[in-house]
Formats: sequence, structure tokens, C-alpha cells
Amino acid sequence: MSLTNKQINKTSKSIFKKYKKSENNKEKDNIEYSKNNDKEELEQEHNSFDSELTQDNYPIKLSDNPEEISSLIDHTILGSDTTKEEVKNICTEALEYNFASVCVNSYYVPTVYDELKNSDNVKICSVISFPLGATSTKIKIAEAKDAVEKGSQEIDMVMNIGALKAGEVNIVKNDIEQVVKAVKNKALVKVIIECCLLTDREKVKACSLAKIAGADFVKTSTGFSDGGATVEDIKLMRETVGPDMGVKASGGIRDYQTAREMIAAGANRIGASSSVQIIKGESTNKDY
Repeated sequence: MSLTNKQINKTSKSIFKKYKKSENNKEKDNIEYSKNNDKEELEQEHNSFDSELTQDNYPIKLSDNPEEISSLIDHTILGSDTTKEEVKNICTEALEYNFASVCVNSYYVPTVYDELKNSDNVKICSVISFPLGATSTKIKIAEAKDAVEKGSQEIDMVMNIGALKAGEVNIVKNDIEQVVKAVKNKALVKVIIECCLLTDREKVKACSLAKIAGADFVKTSTGFSDGGATVEDIKLMRETVGPDMGVKASGGIRDYQTAREMIAAGANRIGASSSVQIIKGESTNKDY
């Protein structure tokens, strides 16, 4: 299906308007609080809003035990200087703590496969066209197919960011759609939209296109650009895609409290290289 700019802009505008209305209501509450100084009443209203946004609509129940979120974490190692031994260590940690997946560059998929082939729980995840998303669709398809053939069960592809910012919505949609088709029934597809480079309206547009194209998740960041995941972006993304599509928060999540905030905002997957520290309730200075 070919979309016109008018069609996608209309959809994006409607979603963005709904989101801003909820945010404006919160801002209005803050103004009323400053007038009335009724802190208890304001907190109750905000708690009600947060509950409506998360716990009533999404199945994830939050806990004070960091270890209970381990199955939501993609244990990640994506540095250009990563060694095979480091990848093997990440796999050992993933098996020990029962993380959702091990996320690596496609070169290391065979290594991860060898380490995880006897695991029923920990998946193999490969990034595609990482970190810029500026390769051709043909190359993205080839890389995704190769990763799946070597054992990858999840694909984290970077969207064509420049095309989105230029308003070339059909190029963006087709790019995602072709990768989804290439690995259909073989791997989940997560679309990295790189939130830090987009306006809020562009984030809504990117999420809408990913959903229309048949992707399984939208993902905030590569962790290699100007910023990572934020609670505000997760809320906006969840509002856009609804309750049935995945939302992955990645980039800058280095402790349990931050991970918990992302989940409360609507994320149902976390990408982190600090996974072990997160579930131990510690913090770290790792970049991703």
C-alpha cells in the first residue's frame, strides 16, 4: 500500500494531538497546584494518569526486585572494538541471569549461536544497518537474511532516518516492510528510530510507519548518537503504537531505577550493556 504524505501526516497529527492533550492536562494541574497549594490532590491526579497510561493498559507489573525484570533485557555489546571473548562473556552472563536476548553486531551471530544453542529462553539478536540506517534496502535485506540464517531470532534494524526527515514516508515504510518480509516467521523485527534526531511529530510518524510496515517493536536509540532513551519518548511511542506492539528503550539505561521508569512509561523491552548492574541494583558509567 502506497501512502501519501497527507495520509500519514493526518494520522501522525491526530496521535500527536492526543498525546499533547494529556501532557497539557498535566501542565494545567501544575498551574492549579501553584494556585491552590493542594499537593495531595495533585499527586492523586498524577498517579491516576500514570496508572491509566501503564498498569491498566499494559501487562507488565512492576516490582521492587530488580531481578524480576531480567527477562525484559536485551544484554547488549555493540562496540567496534568488541572481541569474541567479550561476546562469549556476555553470553555466559545472559544464561546466568536469564536475559531476553544477547544483542550483537551481525558478525558475532555465529559466536552467540554456539554459546546459546542449548538455551530455550535467551534469544539471539542482531543489529542491522547499524548505527546509521543509511544503507540501501537491498543491503539491509541481505544482512538481515544472513543474520537469521546464522541463528538470529531478532533483528534490530535502523530506520532510514534521513528519508524520514525529508518527508519520504513511502521510502521509510518500504525499507522496513522489505526487511520484515525477508525474515517473516523467522525473526522479530525491531525498528530503531533514533529519537534524539527527531522532533516529536517525526517520532510519531516513524512509529506509525513501523507499525504499518509490520514491525514487531519500535526502539528509541542506537546508543551511538546524541542521546538515548527518555521517559517522555517512551510515553509518546507507546501512545502511538498502542498496547499490541513492542516498545524498546535503549541508550543510557545504566541502573534499575531508570529501567523501572522506562517500563512504567510503557516499554516492554530494555536494551543495555549494563544489564548485570541493573538487576543487581547497581549503576555504571557504560555508554550504552
